[in-house]
Amino acid sequence: MVAIVAKPDSLRDMFAACTEYTFQVDLGIADTRLTDYLTDLLLRFTRFDAIFRFRNTIGRKLEDVAEMMLEAEQRQGKPRREIYRHIGDFTLFWTGVYPEALTHLQAPDHRDHLLDYLEQGKRSYFLASMYQEDPYRDEAPILRQLSEEFELCSVGLRRARQEWERPAAAKPTE
Repeated sequence: MVAIVAKPDSLRDMFAACTEYTFQVDLGIADTRLTDYLTDLLLRFTRFDAIFRFRNTIGRKLEDVAEMMLEAEQRQGKPRREIYRHIGDFTLFWTGVYPEALTHLQAPDHRDHLLDYLEQGKRSYFLASMYQEDPYRDEAPILRQLSEEFELCSVGLRRARQEWERPAAAKPTE
């Protein structure tokens, strides 16, 4: 993982610029709700505790998608929805931003060995999008979109990472 040191606002600005450039210019998708969600995801996941934020009922940190899925099935209402949303975010982050980490996350000795992160991410965003009452009404459509366009968003995040890793001198000027 690349360590990024910056003030929160400048970090947000950098993620927003890379995400907007990638989706609007490279992919031709001018959807501010989508790029805002993805920018927020990147900003949230700069904190390691946000990546592994959920715990099971006995307090053990959930580190595998398989564990998160089991935990979601045991929950009701808001907790279930939040875990499904997190599974979508978690799988999108790793498949998009750091796909090289999948070799470790899905190694033969890990619970996620037989899971397809793309399929689980799409499924989890879809399930989270089914919660359409307040306070989830505004977020439900973007979660549905993430489910439907998961692969495209994964590619976009991979390109956004390439954009922020590119030296400043090599970046296009506007």
